[in-house]
Amino acid sequence: MDTTYDVKFWKTSVYEGRKKTTYTVRWELEGKEWRKPFGTVALADSFRAGLVSAARKGEAFSLSTGLPVSHLSRAAGVKWYDFAIQFVDQLWERTSANNRKNVAKALTPVTIALLRSQPTTFKGVDVRRALREYAFNTLRRDQAPPEVAVILRWVQRNSLSMAAWEDENIVETALRAAMTKLDGTPVAPSSARRTKRVLNVLFEYAIKKKVLKENPLPKGKGASTTATKTSSAVDKRSLLNSEQAAELLGWIYARPRGGRRLHTFFATMYYAGARPEEVVAIDVGDVRLPDADADDQWGELLLHTAHPEVGKQWTDTGKVREERGLKGRAAGDTRTVPCRPALTRILRAHIEKEGLKPGDLLMQGEKGGDLAGSVIRRAWRRARKEVLNSYEFGTPLGRRVYDLRHTCLTNWLNAGVPAATVAEWAGNSVPVLLTTYARCIDGQLDDLKRRIERAGELPEPAAPRG
Repeated sequence: MDTTYDVKFWKTSVYEGRKKTTYTVRWELEGKEWRKPFGTVALADSFRAGLVSAARKGEAFSLSTGLPVSHLSRAAGVKWYDFAIQFVDQLWERTSANNRKNVAKALTPVTIALLRSQPTTFKGVDVRRALREYAFNTLRRDQAPPEVAVILRWVQRNSLSMAAWEDENIVETALRAAMTKLDGTPVAPSSARRTKRVLNVLFEYAIKKKVLKENPLPKGKGASTTATKTSSAVDKRSLLNSEQAAELLGWIYARPRGGRRLHTFFATMYYAGARPEEVVAIDVGDVRLPDADADDQWGELLLHTAHPEVGKQWTDTGKVREERGLKGRAAGDTRTVPCRPALTRILRAHIEKEGLKPGDLLMQGEKGGDLAGSVIRRAWRRARKEVLNSYEFGTPLGRRVYDLRHTCLTNWLNAGVPAATVAEWAGNSVPVLLTTYARCIDGQLDDLKRRIERAGELPEPAAPRG
């Protein structure tokens, strides 16, 4: 526990203001002055007497709160670092690899903010890496290299107690650190939201374990200066028109190495609107295509599995990708997506060329297995650079692979497909779909104007009476 017996007391200071007089109790712990103001001299004297009495009894004082140990909750007896590790370990077995990674990323800057002093013998980036990759990774913690173990022992010794969360100033400092990158710029809004969710779950656990009495995070509008305005709406500038999409996918198709395989991946995202982790997990047996000579060339894709890429250090299998169910769906749930004739032709040719059969992954790497995310992203970046002009390349136009999905869903909505149907195909709820894509729906304004006019208008006002 971060405590001391080095206590000194000062005379209560009196400040006579215009409207009221303030009585401030002052004391010192290891050279650091503490203050607590009161509205009456009786309250100040009573509080000061309690401090003096505790010191005379030989009680230790907390360096985090300035108060005697007997005045504190159980929080004073638990270090933040130790509790954060306990929280990670109890969460590990019942959460996904991606969530494990997000929890570690959220706790790392907070832990650094809750140190008694900032590291001077270690580089900041090394401390962050030690926390993120080892301390908050249940499987790797005991495998930390010697140089990392030294850093973690130092962090454990210098960590403040959980009582630090009972100090509003420290809470604000920790939140500000969590919402700021190493270069001082704000983190992405999505990262800010994720960090707050992680901390809320941690504090609920702390309350359940009776370490804290209440959640210390600010509540209500304007409660914290760390609040970040966020928007989940798609940036309309990121959407591709048909000509741009054709040029990008055409360039990828012509790549001498793996071009056709990658073209199939990107075409599936563009035409079927599936998420990248869903496309790489499609089994050939779940691709329902009509016969080549059938009049109707519409097919179906049956989605039921996703392979998100999170890093082998976070998965139980040691693989880069984790196998899990569809996002936002119950375990074992499935989703059917229509496969339009253009995509049917692409998939049929791909399956025949690669010699694939049911049970095989539709999208595979050069040596089999999952298609690597780094290969996908690198090919897309190169295609943008080669196809788009310098102005377009610097804009959000198709900047992320995920923008192919956004483009597909927007095209469906603009084609008049009901929102409920698009939501079902996309694996979203209707409210989320409309919130995300409302700004991108166009092409229907003239029809809407005519509908409004058909509702009728008020009659012309009568001429004024003589």
